[in-house]
Amino acid sequence: MQRKIITTSDGSKTIQIEDWNEQYHSVHGAIQEAKYVYIQQGLVFYTTKLASKDASPKPINVLEVGFGTGLNALLTLLNAEALQQTIHYVGVEAYPIASEELQQLNYNSELQIDPKYLRSLHECDWEKQQHISDRFHLTKQQKFFKDISEKETFDLIYFDAFGARVQPELWTEAMFRRMYNALKSKGVLTTYSAKGSVRRAMLEVGFEVEKFQGPPGKRHMLRAFKR
Repeated sequence: MQRKIITTSDGSKTIQIEDWNEQYHSVHGAIQEAKYVYIQQGLVFYTTKLASKDASPKPINVLEVGFGTGLNALLTLLNAEALQQTIHYVGVEAYPIASEELQQLNYNSELQIDPKYLRSLHECDWEKQQHISDRFHLTKQQKFFKDISEKETFDLIYFDAFGARVQPELWTEAMFRRMYNALKSKGVLTTYSAKGSVRRAMLEVGFEVEKFQGPPGKRHMLRAFKR
């Protein structure tokens, strides 16, 4: 499918699939959305509200469903240092982006960071854990989301699949049952979607679900908890 780089409302770029009129990130702001949905309402929420308060906190295991441009992983890497929290991060992606697409993304300049961070996320090998920094360890898995089979492994899931309008099969009870099984007890899943059908699918498999204010351009988003 034809893909192109577009600029979103906050100045950061993302990839658009023209055939679907679907983007990897919100057209209202790629960085803005990722920071709010996955960092503020996911990682920061979990580390401040639910993670162990031991003097030496345990590593947090994060699963990203839709590694894509690497933006969510990049922001998590940066916040691992800020939060003084070790993170073991698994990013699942069936179709990795091309190197020429990566070169057109402007996350380094928008975030005012060294280009080595984003480059290291994309250039490291797939299918084995890579030590990107002292506090951020990445494993990239090239496979379809339906093949995620881990059980009680993750503390936090970033569910960042393409929207239900174009890929409804990714927002079903069957998929969220996989997510529920992959989470540890009291684990959290956060996503930009707030569709009623998505919320009902989450509830059906056992999640406790809350809907609240979304990022700019979206009225609401969902966060789910494994009981």
